[in-house]
Parts: sequence; C-alpha cells; structure tokens
Amino acid sequence: MCRARLFYFFYQGLSISMNSSTQIPERRARILQATLDMLVEHGISHITHRKIAQAADVSLGSMTYYFSGIDSLIREAFIQFTGQVSAQFRLILQQANTPEQACEAVADMICGGTMTNPYNMQVMFQLYACANCHPELKKIMQEWMIYSQQSLGLFFDPLTAKGIDAFIEGMTLHYVTDKQPLTRDEVLVFVKRIAGMVAG
Repeated sequence: MCRARLFYFFYQGLSISMNSSTQIPERRARILQATLDMLVEHGISHITHRKIAQAADVSLGSMTYYFSGIDSLIREAFIQFTGQVSAQFRLILQQANTPEQACEAVADMICGGTMTNPYNMQVMFQLYACANCHPELKKIMQEWMIYSQQSLGLFFDPLTAKGIDAFIEGMTLHYVTDKQPLTRDEVLVFVKRIAGMVAG
C-alpha cells in the first residue's frame, strides 16, 4: 500500500477516534439529564433503561457502556443534580456583599422559584424518599448539605450556617406544600433571626 493511502487511513482513523471521544461526555451528560427527567415524570420506582434511552435518544447499548446498572445511573444523576444546584446556590450567595444581603438572597431563593420550582422539588422529593434506605444516596445528601453550609460560611459562622441550611431544607418543603405559605418578608424575618440580626 502506498504511503499516501497509509496516511489517509491513519488520519481517517484519528478523526473517527477524536469525534467519538468528544461525543462521550456529551452523550453521558444527556443520559444523566434524561434520567432526571424520567425521575420527575415517572418516579424512581418506575424508570427503566429503555425509558431513559428513548428520552436521551441513545441506544440501549450506550446505557450499559457508560453505567454499570440502573442504580449507578440514578446515583450519578442525583450527583449531577445536587452539584448543579449547589453551584447555583454558591453563585447567588457570592453576589452578596454583607450578611444582610446574604439573608436577602436566601429569602429570594426560597420564595422566588430558584430552588422551589416544580422540577427541582420533584427531584428533591425522590432523593429524600430514597436516601434513608440507600446509604449511597444518603451520602449524596450529606455532601450536598456540607457544600451548602460551606457556601453559607462565606457570611456566617459554622453553627449559624448549619441552622440556616436546615431552615432552607425545611422551608422549601413548607413553601410548596402549605396552603398559605409565608411571604418573602416573613421568610426573611426567620432567616435574620437565625443569623442573630433580629430579636426573637
């Protein structure tokens, strides 16, 4: 075979390899997002490889290539979700300049739909429901809490950060469930009380 043809096949193979390698992260992320979508639509006990593959527009073979099983897939999807929410949480807090502004930001996140939109709450409910029975999912929740408290630690001492984090955790559930949820100003009063800015 002439040298020109050898170079042709070499570069053709290199191009295919490079295209495949760039598709891997994108396809994997698409599968994880489809898993979250199916969790919201069907619940954790009713999702299957086939449903996820159809939603992600990938072959069933891709599912087993990237993930060892449905449990690892769900775990990775929750890790992706909590990572995205944590990053958004920190970014919003970083825009504050004072503890008072950080309290305002927390109230806005709870009442403004940043955290309490229907999609996020559905994923959170699924994670809460399963964490107690699945140690690996409970670990994801624990790491999420630690990261949230570290972000709050930009403005508050560790104990206060833990208290505000616990308040956020509970208030998000109350806010979407209560027939008459607290107003944004009322939520802000509670946040400031925990932070020691308002007398009880």
